[in-house]
Amino acid sequence: MRELVRTNDLVLVSAIGALLDGANIHHLVLDQNMSVIEGSLGVLPRRILVHEEDNREARQLLTDAGLAHELRPDDRA
Repeated sequence: MRELVRTNDLVLVSAIGALLDGANIHHLVLDQNMSVIEGSLGVLPRRILVHEEDNREARQLLTDAGLAHELRPDDRA
């Protein structure tokens, strides 16, 4: 799995999830239930991951959607 985005913005997480779903790219959102531990403050970022073989396509999709600035560095691209 490769990390695409790490953010506290729940709207962004939802939007990226919708883009990936629309392109049939399976993804995981990690740390979304950490609000129980943090007290719902939203200080712990959520991480969006995709399979290794979908990484390039997912990155291109987010770049085309104007979200390139949200992408995590990818030293294996």
